[in-house]
Amino acid sequence: MARVKPKRHGIITDMTAMCDVAFLLLTFFILTTQFKKPDVETIKPPSSISEKLLPDASLMTVNVTPQGKFYFQPVDNGTERLQLLTKMGTKYGMTFNNDQKVAFTKVQAVGVPMSQLKSYLDMSQDEQKAYKSPTGIPMDSTKKELIDWVEQSLAVNPAYKLAVKGDVSTEYPKVKSLFEGLRDIDFLKFWLITSQEGKSNE
Repeated sequence: MARVKPKRHGIITDMTAMCDVAFLLLTFFILTTQFKKPDVETIKPPSSISEKLLPDASLMTVNVTPQGKFYFQPVDNGTERLQLLTKMGTKYGMTFNNDQKVAFTKVQAVGVPMSQLKSYLDMSQDEQKAYKSPTGIPMDSTKKELIDWVEQSLAVNPAYKLAVKGDVSTEYPKVKSLFEGLRDIDFLKFWLITSQEGKSNE
């Protein structure tokens, strides 16, 4: 007599718990991701094969445009930014009102001489984004305001790190003064931001 085969039933897996975990992870990544802020001006960095990553925290950035204009991006920490603004004001004999202090905590990058900083901070955020400084921060043999920004930032927090992002078409003499200024304050370790060079398929 032939053996009766039992009827096979499909395996049912409850995916509710897995869906819950997936949505929790998605929510976590959305809330904790820090989106890259756009550059004040278009800068195309040179390419390299280096795969070193920039530090995530305590990073101040100097941007150099193709024309050799300098922008300084302070560390994104409101309290320490206020301390930096106070130190720069003391050095240049300037005081800032509360509205200007609040504006400085939100500013994307500083790209004006100290003599124009107050009027720049008085602009709305949209006006600041649209404004293109004709000079940038002074950095030459006579005026070294950019180095003052770096030096006063280090006075706020000596653990700050520096990255320099220059355009591929920026001429070296334009940035030589920056490197010499950093040498003068004995700040010799910094990162150069580059884009990833495409690997050949050999």
